[in-house]
Amino acid sequence: MTITPTILKSIITDQKHDHKLPRNYITRDIETKLKELSNNDEIIVLTGLRRAGKSVLLQLIRTYYKKSDYYFNFEDDRLSHFTSQNFQLLYETFIEIYGIQQTFFFDEIQNIKGWETFVRRLYNAGCKIYITGSNANLFSQDLGTRLTGRYIPVTIYPLSFHEYVGNTEPSIANNKHFGTKEIGVIKNLFGEFIKHGGIPEYVKRGQKEYLHTLYESIIYRDIVTRYKLKDATLIKNIAHYLASNIGKEITANSLKNIFGVANSVTISHYLDYLQHSFLFCLVNRYHKSLKTQLRSPRKNYIIDPAMANLIGFRHSDDYGRMLENIIFLELKRRGHELFYFSETNECDFIVQKNNTVTSAIQVSLNISNSTTRNRELIGLKTAMKHFNLQEGFIITQDEEETIFIETDEGNKDTIHIIPAYKWLLT
Repeated sequence: MTITPTILKSIITDQKHDHKLPRNYITRDIETKLKELSNNDEIIVLTGLRRAGKSVLLQLIRTYYKKSDYYFNFEDDRLSHFTSQNFQLLYETFIEIYGIQQTFFFDEIQNIKGWETFVRRLYNAGCKIYITGSNANLFSQDLGTRLTGRYIPVTIYPLSFHEYVGNTEPSIANNKHFGTKEIGVIKNLFGEFIKHGGIPEYVKRGQKEYLHTLYESIIYRDIVTRYKLKDATLIKNIAHYLASNIGKEITANSLKNIFGVANSVTISHYLDYLQHSFLFCLVNRYHKSLKTQLRSPRKNYIIDPAMANLIGFRHSDDYGRMLENIIFLELKRRGHELFYFSETNECDFIVQKNNTVTSAIQVSLNISNSTTRNRELIGLKTAMKHFNLQEGFIITQDEEETIFIETDEGNKDTIHIIPAYKWLLT
């Protein structure tokens, strides 16, 4: 079907009515940053998992502007024949309907090959542009080719625990001190959060059918169709395995043997696809040798606890793994670069900023058992000594304590043992 002005007018009109800020909108912590970025000249790129809230936040951003009519969602079935040649027609149609405006809002624009050339033309003309997309690899390739230095990427994650609490008990979410009643409420909410996660619509609806449809959409639309895979069986089997082994070390070679694939390169590509869709995240081992780092196993995490429960096989010791996953997601949400540490002993997370290690963190469901306590403390202290850190953290389900350690130099290092709910609400 040829793209005509009539078709574009119809789509623009339909989308004007269909895409507004929902009445039951959940306030997001990233709103302050997005408001600040509205004063920048750069292109703002919102990326993240499908249905994590990018499109809704785009509608929120539109409220920052007096003139915000140039909105277009490219995931409309009437746009199957839309090409880069049609962007000029779209621009002209916008002007015909709304007059001249300077701010553009493009949802899932990566569906159109060559989109970055048009966006660069708008940018060079002094326009402000917001775009969203659900594939990290396509965006990094396209943006890096035409728009280097002209954009600011913002990753949108599912709801944080702070946002989850704020949606349910807003009076508690921003407290700095908690009484007995508040702690009881927060613990109950955390138990729900570790099961249900933070995908906004699933939090509102609680319908597993919605979650299953979302998963199928990610697999088939963002992976199978995009990368032209002949069969979805292998990618779904790998996703099932990863979701069943949260927080564990994996290699492409080990997965090759598990699934009977002839070449580990195939597995590496499939792992990349799962990461590009934002469904899974793989964390490298910290090592001063990049070669050793790249050859080491990576630790596996998933984008949301609800997805892990939907896709994977769960068993009794998974609560601790899911706690670790939630801490991982919060560290990523806060913008940290993460590694794990594994020498003689292990530490779950090494936090790095501007090529400098700033923190070491262990995650353990509880450390009441002396063997567990010693293992976690030794791993953390080893990492602290290795990176010359004076503070370290052990995040648990419910325990709280401060430990002072005499160093060889006569100083005192500090280990903070802190409940997850308290750390997440800080």
